[in-house]
Amino acid sequence: MKKTLLGTTALVSAGLIAGPALASDPLTVTVGGTVTAGFYVIDADDAGTTSYDDTKVAVVARNIDINAEGTLDNGMVAGVMATLSLGDDWNTHQNNDATFRELFAYLEGGFGRFEIGGTDGSAFKMHYTSPWFVPGNGVDSPNILNATTAIAGAAAISGTTTTLSGGFRHSTFSLMAADANKVTYFTPRFAGFQLGLSFTPETDFNGPNPNGRLGLSVSDSSIEDVVEVALNYAGSFGGVDIGVDGFYVSGDAPAVATGADPEELGFGLNLGYGGFTLGGSWYQSEDLGVLGVSMPVPGSIGLEEEVWTAGLSYGTGPWTVGVAYLSDEISVPGFSADLETWQAGGGYNLGSGVDVGLDLQMTNQDLGALGDLDSQSAGLVLSVSF
Repeated sequence: MKKTLLGTTALVSAGLIAGPALASDPLTVTVGGTVTAGFYVIDADDAGTTSYDDTKVAVVARNIDINAEGTLDNGMVAGVMATLSLGDDWNTHQNNDATFRELFAYLEGGFGRFEIGGTDGSAFKMHYTSPWFVPGNGVDSPNILNATTAIAGAAAISGTTTTLSGGFRHSTFSLMAADANKVTYFTPRFAGFQLGLSFTPETDFNGPNPNGRLGLSVSDSSIEDVVEVALNYAGSFGGVDIGVDGFYVSGDAPAVATGADPEELGFGLNLGYGGFTLGGSWYQSEDLGVLGVSMPVPGSIGLEEEVWTAGLSYGTGPWTVGVAYLSDEISVPGFSADLETWQAGGGYNLGSGVDVGLDLQMTNQDLGALGDLDSQSAGLVLSVSF
């Protein structure tokens, strides 16, 4: 990956950064990023009176990563990571602003690693799942998914109305705290094992906050006091690379209803040998909903969701091919719905961070009383990292 190096001393001399002189060398700034785009032909069922286009141009992973890092005189590594993302409405006549999706500082040494700021927590960062083999896209937490994940409105069951928050998450990653401001600690890795702990006071705060009382969240306005505990192992036995993890996440959601207790639990496994990668994961949540595939919201009491995925990929030289499957079931008392997605395809590395690929997707949604929805698509993908 080609990156641009900038010395922070130049920024100081230009008056853009102010601070005391340090004995250590200045931090070095690297700027990189990724843009993934694809052209798809789609055959999707109508959802009631709503129909969908039969072609699509997707532009995703529109990130610019800025990392300032340096080694201090005492041997510790300090830095800041900022991920600048172009909004989903970048090509409309509305807001074209880019925002910092992640912004956090970190300190690393023999004691482990400490992070503070807006970024994913330990449960997310330490998780293993099914492999990605299409450039910039996978079946677990896809950048490009050519099927709706929403469960429209509410379902009338036995004369009563049952409401589902959002819809299918299509992910086995922990999303309860997402990129909200948090503190995280990772232990050093001992005999292949590493423990990660995260705490998020309020999930509706992400990025820079003002000082003073206005910098405080309104109490009970979102999921709060989120605690993440994650443990993973990375090692090799007899030429087989092994990665395995487990996590538990809990939070409080007093704004929803008395008794709401959002929880997440998940496990993941990767096995690698001779160019093959076999991977999968399992996830379950209670009293937690999502909007789309990435935004957590407090769910109704009794709302449960279970997701599992498995996949196999093979890479040799510049080529990677594979197939993967994901199942997602969401339920409340008296109603359940499920989604299944298959993905097949692969990619070819042209060099210097440029990859092209073929992405085949097939999704079926069984929405119970709301009916079934099918979607099939084929697309050509171009992913460029710099």
